[in-house]
Amino acid sequence: MSFHSTAAQLVTVAAEGENGGNHESLSPYLTGGGALFILLLLLWITTRFNRDR
Repeated sequence: MSFHSTAAQLVTVAAEGENGGNHESLSPYLTGGGALFILLLLLWITTRFNRDR
């Protein structure tokens, strides 16, 4: 499959998707808040195990 045919297919798929791709049950604030919480938890865990200072 060539680059040109792949790009043409992707443009066709993108043009047909008119619903925006958002799911009704997904809140962007809840998703972002959950991701922030997980990243802060991982940062806290990393700093607790890094005791070689």
